[in-house]
Amino acid sequence: MAARTRDNLPIDSPFGSTISIGMPYQWTNHDNADVQELQLWPHNSLSKHGFVAFVLITFILILIPAFPLLGSAVLWGLLPFLLLAVWGIYFALKQNQQSRQIFEKLTLSLDETHLARTDANGKIREWVCNRYWTQVTKYDDQGPLPHYVTLKGKGREVEIGAFLTEEERIAVYHELLEALRRQ
Repeated sequence: MAARTRDNLPIDSPFGSTISIGMPYQWTNHDNADVQELQLWPHNSLSKHGFVAFVLITFILILIPAFPLLGSAVLWGLLPFLLLAVWGIYFALKQNQQSRQIFEKLTLSLDETHLARTDANGKIREWVCNRYWTQVTKYDDQGPLPHYVTLKGKGREVEIGAFLTEEERIAVYHELLEALRRQ
């Protein structure tokens, strides 16, 4: 499988293939040129090392005002609240990180369009349609998001890339139109 970014630069991704610089999606062409894949994922700007560093620095910064209280009983009264604040930040960041574990994979073959979405909870939802009948639609203002992109076919309409920014959804829409026109 030959994977290239929009700038034709191969980059390692957290999913074991390549990603495009600045865009949370990539097009992949298989050795068999008749199959194309589009992989999409949300931005995850905080790495695991950054996560640990942020929580540690927050803990240290919260403790700085407590240094003058060392040896007094007031420190023991404040300490539970300081630790609760650090735990709250840790918990919120961890929940956000887990909710960003979404992955979508669109496979375009000569005769079939297949979309598989893995939700944050691990549930996989799939949609399959004849490629000839697949329609890409962009709702500028009518959807739940500006420039909402959907795929229609086989009596269903499914969203794709709802977690992307407006500019990214517009770019994906145009790239999907171009990819579906090619055969």
